[in-house]
Amino acid sequence: MTLIDYDVVVTKRAPTPVRFDPPVADRLVSFVAANPGMSLSSAANRLVDEVLRMSEHPGVIFRAGPAGRRAALAGGPDIWEVIRAIRSAHEAEPDLERNSLLSLVSDNTGVALRLLTTAVRYWAAYPDEVDAEIASADAAEEGAEQAYERERRLLAG
Repeated sequence: MTLIDYDVVVTKRAPTPVRFDPPVADRLVSFVAANPGMSLSSAANRLVDEVLRMSEHPGVIFRAGPAGRRAALAGGPDIWEVIRAIRSAHEAEPDLERNSLLSLVSDNTGVALRLLTTAVRYWAAYPDEVDAEIASADAAEEGAEQAYERERRLLAG
């Protein structure tokens, strides 16, 4: 068992000492062990950042997955999925005003209006992060479509 009861968090200001209760320190060590490549400091930083974001944006949680951790709506889709759906609806219906656009997306996805608003507010605070997730998903889908087409052409004759 590794006991950690003192750590230093480095910020733009002077170092800030942080003391973890032993059970918290043990869980942090377990979290690091389950996430190869992370240090105790980077894990603590990430987890504190996530909790602060969840506090700023009630209804947002963070999930692990094949593409890494990402922001999501509690009990709903990932934030990037919502923003991509809103953009798609806006491209299809550019003249819709805000409430009508969100209603259209809500009707098509089953995601409540208040959750769509939560996702939009999160995106507004962290656009680069969400946009990068959308770009990654778009690239993965394009790659899968190209692979399918190559297979189809090969097997077609």
